[in-house]
Amino acid sequence: MTEPGDRRPIAARNLAVMTRLAGWLIQRQASPNAISGWGMVAGLGAGLALAGTAWLPEAARPLWLLGALGIQLRLLANLLDGMVAVGRGVTSSVGELWNEVPDRVSDSAVLLGLGVAAGNWGLGAAAALAAMATAYIRAMGKAAGAPSDFRGPMAKQQRMALSTALAVWCAVVPLGWSHGIGLPAIVLWVILAGSLLTCWRRLSGTAAALRGRPRA
Repeated sequence: MTEPGDRRPIAARNLAVMTRLAGWLIQRQASPNAISGWGMVAGLGAGLALAGTAWLPEAARPLWLLGALGIQLRLLANLLDGMVAVGRGVTSSVGELWNEVPDRVSDSAVLLGLGVAAGNWGLGAAAALAAMATAYIRAMGKAAGAPSDFRGPMAKQQRMALSTALAVWCAVVPLGWSHGIGLPAIVLWVILAGSLLTCWRRLSGTAAALRGRPRA
């Protein structure tokens, strides 16, 4: 479980519907790790659906929508696992692994799926690696004693918001409007560039925090 003071700031935690849903799960003794696992399943499904738009172009519209739904379900699980863990007051010796590993798998699946959809899996892989690097820098900074750095401009929520918006757009407009201008590839380039900028900001911010920390 992530400590309450070391959690990603998410405004949706304060929504009444999220509070009620978390409360319902808490009453049923839901496992935060299981919620994280189901979120990873949703992320993998989203990646497959996005890739499927290239493999099965005749079914592209519903697959784009399934991809968007999978991304949002993954984010919902990411939100609820922490709320349930805090609400139940439970910790786990492997809680931090469940908090981080499913996120990295889901990020990679979605961005690789977008790469296949864009006809450029290498670009998807580059975006996935850059996204993973943002989390790596945050985790290493925390391990070194700095506060967890969740700053953007291309943190998880921004990456997934762009991916969801792209998927919904591609599902509802004529196919030529998106693929004719290479919109999936453009979005991946934006995610790649924004993730690299995020890496630099987190790395410099973490270094500054560690330099200012009193020596033991």
